[in-house]
Amino acid sequence: MRIFLIGYMASGKSKTGELLASLLGYSLEDTDTAIVKSEGRSIVEIFSESGEDAFRQLEHNALLATFKKNNIVVSTGGGLPCSGDNMQLMNEQGVTVYLEANAGLLFHRLLQSRKGRPLLEKLSDVELMEKINAHLAERTLYYEMAKIKVPAASLNVKKLAAQIQSLK
Repeated sequence: MRIFLIGYMASGKSKTGELLASLLGYSLEDTDTAIVKSEGRSIVEIFSESGEDAFRQLEHNALLATFKKNNIVVSTGGGLPCSGDNMQLMNEQGVTVYLEANAGLLFHRLLQSRKGRPLLEKLSDVELMEKINAHLAERTLYYEMAKIKVPAASLNVKKLAAQIQSLK
């Protein structure tokens, strides 16, 4: 089984992925980490040197590579489900889980971690909130296509693992 964790930046995909993979005895793949490893440069460098379109293609390729693996939890980048046919492909290849978070929660989490996030790191606080709201307006349509939706603020990974196991 393949489990794809989707949601906005700072919704908890990486931490949830670690816990979920451990509970299920699955391996874990983070698409951003896979891209950094294969490219030998950071996400920020990829964005600044090659642009967002090039990054989205690398993201797509990283996603396709996960389809060759079984018993895996995949933590995706926040924009990955919204690019091309990625969301459809993930739904065909496994179980998609949307970690749903409101703009306020995301704002507070991102205030602490916007460094190293190329789409956010140079924004003022007001611009950050505006960007989050704009992104959520664009991306929620894709995120809502997930097979499972869970609130990020009150996520219980053990319950999520049980819910996923019941789908087998």
